[in-house]
Amino acid sequence: MPKRLLQQRQGTGEGRFRSPKHRYIGASRVLDKDTYQIKELLRSPAHTAPVMRVEYNDGTESIVVAPEGVVEGETYQINPDGDLDEGDISELGDIPEGTTISNIEAQPGDGGCYVKASGAEARITNKDDDEVTVLLPSDQTKTFNAQCKAVIGRIAGGGRTEKPFLKAGKKHHIMEAQHRFYPRVSPTSMNAVSHPFGNSRSLRKSKAKPAPKNAPPGRRVGSIRPNQQGRKR
Repeated sequence: MPKRLLQQRQGTGEGRFRSPKHRYIGASRVLDKDTYQIKELLRSPAHTAPVMRVEYNDGTESIVVAPEGVVEGETYQINPDGDLDEGDISELGDIPEGTTISNIEAQPGDGGCYVKASGAEARITNKDDDEVTVLLPSDQTKTFNAQCKAVIGRIAGGGRTEKPFLKAGKKHHIMEAQHRFYPRVSPTSMNAVSHPFGNSRSLRKSKAKPAPKNAPPGRRVGSIRPNQQGRKR
């Protein structure tokens, strides 16, 4: 008998699993200008870190994830010739080795894709003529184009993950604001009527059950059926 799985219910357009985009401030993006001034520090439900609304020297504005140490109303440099301060933006090829950076571009001019979570930071470990090696927060190294830009300093809002939620309801509201699926229950802990893997009739609840041979795509919840069984003859 078919079962209405909780994982499948996410795609039906219900309100709980719909992202509250009307509360989002906008996408964060660094533009290629000369200087920028912080007009306002904001809190966005779509970001784990505080964001800032900045105005560039030509009057254009954008939303940028805020690094630590920036001050509302201050002006910061983009591709400066002298020393680099926290909040400045520069190409990776012009940043000294060992400098803490964040909000790194994947390709020159895309506005920043890597290291944007609260408290995240990366560090330049090696530089070549046209490539720069960066140590990411995951302890993995990645090579970037030397013309990609990055923000000097770590992202603000560090220590967010160290604060306990204390109540399940508190985490429920946080996950709902971020359009995250919560709570996630293991199928082996469910009843047999709720999931094909759920039952309490044996010590080993999760029996490996390959999907039926002619099953529709929505039914594939166990092991994918192999093309062949037994020894090849």
